[in-house]
Amino acid sequence: MSNMRVDLSLCLVLLGGAAGAFDLPENLPKNLPAPVTDADYLPVTRAEAELGQLLFFDPILSGNDNISCSTCHHPRLGTSDGLSLGMGEGGIGLGPDRVADPANVPEDRVPRNAPALYNLGAREFTHMFHDGRVERVDGTLRVPIEDGFFEQVSGILATQAAFPVLSPDEMGGNVSENPLSKAIRMGRFSGEGGAWDLIAAKVAGIPEYQAKFEAVYPEIAAGRPIHFADISNAIAGFMAFEYRSDDSAFDRYLRGEDMLSDTAMEGMALFYGEAGCATCHSGPFQTDHDFHAMGQPQFGPGKTLDFERGSRDEGRFRVTGRAEDLYAFRTPSLRNVTLTGPYGHAGAYSDLRSFLVAHLAPADNLLNYERFHATLPQLPVEDWEVMNSEADVAAILSAIEVSDRTLPEAQIDALMAFLAALEDDPKRLGIPERVPSGLSFEK
Repeated sequence: MSNMRVDLSLCLVLLGGAAGAFDLPENLPKNLPAPVTDADYLPVTRAEAELGQLLFFDPILSGNDNISCSTCHHPRLGTSDGLSLGMGEGGIGLGPDRVADPANVPEDRVPRNAPALYNLGAREFTHMFHDGRVERVDGTLRVPIEDGFFEQVSGILATQAAFPVLSPDEMGGNVSENPLSKAIRMGRFSGEGGAWDLIAAKVAGIPEYQAKFEAVYPEIAAGRPIHFADISNAIAGFMAFEYRSDDSAFDRYLRGEDMLSDTAMEGMALFYGEAGCATCHSGPFQTDHDFHAMGQPQFGPGKTLDFERGSRDEGRFRVTGRAEDLYAFRTPSLRNVTLTGPYGHAGAYSDLRSFLVAHLAPADNLLNYERFHATLPQLPVEDWEVMNSEADVAAILSAIEVSDRTLPEAQIDALMAFLAALEDDPKRLGIPERVPSGLSFEK
């Protein structure tokens, strides 16, 4: 694939005969992105990606050897988990079929919806997590904790990959039930007895992993021990390699290789025009990488500090402390959005069409939210504290940045057809048959 970035009109001129194979519509949107090229992505070696594939699916990274990265980011579920709020530690099964383990009931739900992983290896992705608490600003990496560990990672995606193992509800484990969960609660991450070092030692203790790390990283072959940063780097390499998504019908259209359906074309015109979706969902991956308050319903444990009361999730405000960032969350990419539900930072809508309609009129839909839209396996926890509080709902309502509106059903149909044209579910390395630890994992 060429590394030259060209606009759509030039692309079609250069293709000549290929462009003449279909009749181009008049009045194409002026703000269509350029076709995605190799230059949009950071380089990845296949050897590192293959090592990362094994680590991604291996439960050895969790405190109780029962949770892998793929538990909440499974390729069968659009690199998410099909749940509004995930269930890591204490869960049994995959996706919407996951239930609480009667012998080890989770302490709480994971507080936010598991985000999809598509195209996170692209250069423009500089903010990770719904609130952007891991970000690269002017070339400087910003993270919520201070640790020399972050000087060892390869980039922002590898930085993101280091955090789920530090969450007791995701991968760490319940209070005092394993060395990792104890280290996490003591705030010990690096160094002897630290969480990351404990995991690295477990991995290094498996001869097959030791050999594979030596084959990929020369300094380990020369005698340096395996660090958790190496594990994070390999997992990041796998995610960047495996989940690069740039061959959807929309991509082929931008490259002048094929036409979209009439309905998808209508939806594209709406998306980049009258409907205003591209105001935030701009660029080649349909995101401005910014943060917006869109009035999504909030449920589950929230993201408050240990000493605070309530179950609020105030989004970007918790990172910046700026009042204008209250209840603002990162604009997600829409690549493969048809596969990645439930939708919203708390997964408030399991159905994409329902989410789209609600997104157009956030105030009305917040006030009239129906709880059946969420996919929440039963747990003995209080999920609806915020939605039961008039004051909390009013606070979310007051932060909404846009006015409510509606579109005719035919236009919703067209937008849905365009969103379907963004689907390209890549399968390169796939799911391994086994992992070096010998532990079982969800396939």
